[in-house]
Amino acid sequence: MVGTFINVGTVLAGGSVGLVLRRALPQRFQRIVLQGLGLITILLGLQMALKTRQIFIVLGSLLLGALLGEWWRLQDRLDTLGRWLETRFKVWSQRLAGSSTNHSAGETPAPLWHDRFSEGFITTTLLFCVGPMTLLGSIQDGISGDFKTLAIKACMDGFAAMVFAAELGWGVLFSAGSVLIIQGSLTLAAAPLQRTLTPMMIDEMTATGGLMIVAIGLMLLEIKRLPIANFLPALAIAPLLAAWWPWK
Repeated sequence: MVGTFINVGTVLAGGSVGLVLRRALPQRFQRIVLQGLGLITILLGLQMALKTRQIFIVLGSLLLGALLGEWWRLQDRLDTLGRWLETRFKVWSQRLAGSSTNHSAGETPAPLWHDRFSEGFITTTLLFCVGPMTLLGSIQDGISGDFKTLAIKACMDGFAAMVFAAELGWGVLFSAGSVLIIQGSLTLAAAPLQRTLTPMMIDEMTATGGLMIVAIGLMLLEIKRLPIANFLPALAIAPLLAAWWPWK
């Protein structure tokens, strides 16, 4: 679990720096940085998507996953959770601002909370928890204690968290909890996963997640906003289809 703890720490540290920069950087600088990150995100997603060995597995996974996600209303549920957390922490941040700043009667303290909580949370959770480095690094850490791969990933995630937090706000910090739960669970389940997951299963799961990351890039570039959370079941369906696929 050492690699996971390092990763959680870099996400929290990078996100915290990003929240400070959000107040220091003009909006136009934040916007152009986010657009650049959107382009890189699309490139990363395409690289992952091209790992597929059988496009029909990715197609079936996305379609079945989207139907399940829509049925379970995952995007709506996550948005509701995000609004609930946003409301709670908005009250807390305004109280903090009011107690730490002397302002005249009737003056409203500047809000510390950004209104894109769920977007930041879902976006960075997918970026930090989907991909071969997450899976393979967690397995290495769980079996042999070698956390080098996760340490490299942690550095990358820390810089990404800084940029995303500067634009999307506090939701990015909460993705550290997703890293702890998802990556930590993979590490603890490393031995059975190593015996169960074949290279093809890993490739198809990576490719499916890559297309979701492309969707994140489109959102960052303000081209198209998709209900990304509704596609999440596809990540579990892809390795199952790959295991049953008759043509290897």
